[in-house]
Amino acid sequence: MYYSSILPDVIKVADEASEKVLHIYHSDFKVNYKEDHSPITAADLAAHDIILRGLRNISRDIPILSEEGAEIPWEDRKHWRRFWLIDPIDGTKDFTQRTGEFTVNIALIEDGEPVMGVVTAPALKEAFWGIKGEGASMRNRTGRIHRIRVIEPRRILRVVASKNHLNEETRTFIDRLGPHETVQAGSSLKFCRIAEGHADIYPRMGPTSEWDTAAAHAILLAAGGNVQTAQGEPLKYGKEDVLNPHFIAAGSWYF
Repeated sequence: MYYSSILPDVIKVADEASEKVLHIYHSDFKVNYKEDHSPITAADLAAHDIILRGLRNISRDIPILSEEGAEIPWEDRKHWRRFWLIDPIDGTKDFTQRTGEFTVNIALIEDGEPVMGVVTAPALKEAFWGIKGEGASMRNRTGRIHRIRVIEPRRILRVVASKNHLNEETRTFIDRLGPHETVQAGSSLKFCRIAEGHADIYPRMGPTSEWDTAAAHAILLAAGGNVQTAQGEPLKYGKEDVLNPHFIAAGSWYF
C-alpha cells in the first residue's frame, strides 16, 4: 500500500471529525461515564462515527479498532495484519476540563507497527502527521505546513509529562535523568512535542491503551524518534490485551 496516496484523505477525515468535536466543545455538553468510570461525551461518539465512515470510504478492506467501537474478539483481531487504530478523542478529561489539550488520533498499523499517523488538536488548531520512512509534518494554527524532526537535547533535558497521570514511578524515572525542565502537555500531544523538537523525552510508567499512543507514535517514528518499553523492546500494537506496557518516547539519542 502506498501510504502517501491516502494520507491527504485521512487528514481530511481527521479535520472533519475535529470540526464536529470543536462545535460540541464550545457548547453546553454533558459528561457521562463508562463502566470503567472514564468520561465520555457526545463529541467522542460523533468523532467515532465520522472517522469510521471516512475510513471505510478510503478502504473497505482494512478493519477498524476504535476506543468507542464495539469490542472485537481476539479470535477475529489476531488475524489482522493491517488495521486502523483510532481514538476519536484522546484526553477526554482535558476536553471536559476545557484545557484544549485533547486530540483526535488515527493510526494505520501493519505487522504490529504504526506506519502512518494523523493527530489533530482541534482547540489548539494544530495538526500533525507522518509516514514511516517518509518524514513528519505539522500544520500550525495559521494553516502553515512545515516538516518537523526531533532534535538533539540541550544541556538541560526537556521532559514532557502529563498533568493528570504523573505518578511516583514516573517521578522517580524523571529524577534519575538529572538536570531537567518539565514541559506540560496533554493527550498524544506529548509525543508530538518531541516530534517537533519542543521536548526531548516522555516516560510513561502508568496505564495507556493502544489507541492512546499509536497515531502519535507513528508521527514520532517518522520524525526520527522512537518508542520502547521499559524493558527496551519496541512498543507493539495488535496485542490480545490492548493495554500498553510502560514505555519511553524520545529522540533517537536516548536509545
